[in-house]
Formats: sequence, structure tokens, C-alpha cells
Amino acid sequence: MRAVERKGPPFPHGLAGDKTITIYTLQPEHTGGIPDFAYGGLLASLIDCHSAGSASLYLQRKNGNELGDGTEPPRFVTSTLKVDYKKPAPLGVPLKAIGTVTEIHPKKYQVNTEVVANDKLVVTGEVTVVLLPKISGRNSGADEMFGHRP
Repeated sequence: MRAVERKGPPFPHGLAGDKTITIYTLQPEHTGGIPDFAYGGLLASLIDCHSAGSASLYLQRKNGNELGDGTEPPRFVTSTLKVDYKKPAPLGVPLKAIGTVTEIHPKKYQVNTEVVANDKLVVTGEVTVVLLPKISGRNSGADEMFGHRP
């Protein structure tokens, strides 16, 4: 896994071949009421964010750039998010999210992400993300995409 410097909370992330990996440890405040286990919405969020990042990295590499090379990465928004909870995810244990781009269209990517804890599959996700257009030299066309004008 090749780690990359980034701003924000520190957690290991990077590449392992064609797969993307993020390792994140949920804390006691991340429970949804069942002691010692993660809130499902946080697991869905982890899958969502990791999958969008996987598509971004895929397209960045396709365009001849690398993670951390200073190039502005492509931005994606979620179109669909399907999450299947397999086992309760324990708190305080490193969770490994592993993403694979499985389907590619010009502006739409499908990513499968698995989350593993203690070498056991705890949740899977199938995410479709849509590429945001570059608007006026910036890479954040969400307002224009959704009909809002600044």
C-alpha cells in the first residue's frame, strides 16, 4: 500500500495494485446505541466516501496522473448506494475498506467496496458515482449540476 500525504484526520489510505484501501478505526462515540458496535450509518458513509475516492483515483490514473502529485483530482457525487451489513462492526478495531472499480461509463462509475474487521467481512457496498463537470476552471460543478446558480 502506498500512503499519500493529505490534510484532515490522519488515517492510512492508498493503493494495493488496482484496489484502493482505507484503514479507519471507529471510536466509542461512533456507536448507534448498541455498546461496542458501530453505527450502521457511519459504515455506509465510509463505503460512500471510499467508493467516490476510488473512482476519482481510477480516473486520475487514466488521465496520466498519480495520487499526491499535486493534480486536482476529479470529483464525484453518489448516484446510488447499496449497503449490505454482514456482521456487526466492532468499535476500536481497525476497519479496512477495500474498493474496486467494476463498471465504467464516460461519466458514471460503479465501485464495489468491502469493509473487513478482524479479518472478517462486516459490510459490503455497491456504489454508483457520477463525475462532476469542471465549471469555470474549478472542479466542483455541483451547484450547476443540480440546477442552482451561484
